Amino acid sequence: MASLETPVCDFGRPAPDFALPGTDGKVWTRDACAGERGLLVMFICNHCPYVKAVRERIVRDARDLIAIGIGCVAVMSNDPHDYPEDSFENMQRVAEEFRFPFPYLLDETQAVAKAYGAVCTPDFFGYNSALELHYRGRLDASRKETAPDGAQRDLFEAMQQVALSGTGPERQIPSIGCSIKWKSD
Repeated sequence: MASLETPVCDFGRPAPDFALPGTDGKVWTRDACAGERGLLVMFICNHCPYVKAVRERIVRDARDLIAIGIGCVAVMSNDPHDYPEDSFENMQRVAEEFRFPFPYLLDETQAVAKAYGAVCTPDFFGYNSALELHYRGRLDASRKETAPDGAQRDLFEAMQQVALSGTGPERQIPSIGCSIKWKSD
């Protein structure tokens, strides 16, 4: 399991469109996921210890962001053939168990992860209302273990700033996580 850090935010880069199946049985597009004040695209999976350490916080922050007009979506791009815990059936189970307030989508071809430049789970892409990238950082100080209660909410605070001003913070701390499990061609 390789740990990777996300690259520095490429401010202003447009959000690629997508149409992916969700655990709720619907096909979701970028525009259907976007909120009035922006969009948070999260690349997550079921098996990664970095994601497991923050699932409850992802749900908490997504609920708070949705309340201020930021749409949220999670995309699972790993190869479930090599990582059965990331199967669509297990995605449905996890989404229900953790009561995801956002669509949880399967990127079976991995084209969406490639279009976004996702490198790890979790990997967060925060866009303003014009769907321009303004955040590419971490959720909080959590790693494979959950950060202490009261840890600064980096993602939430950055996206709150994006919702209010249209721009993200200049200083962003990269997210860290397990590498995306690419299919062998």
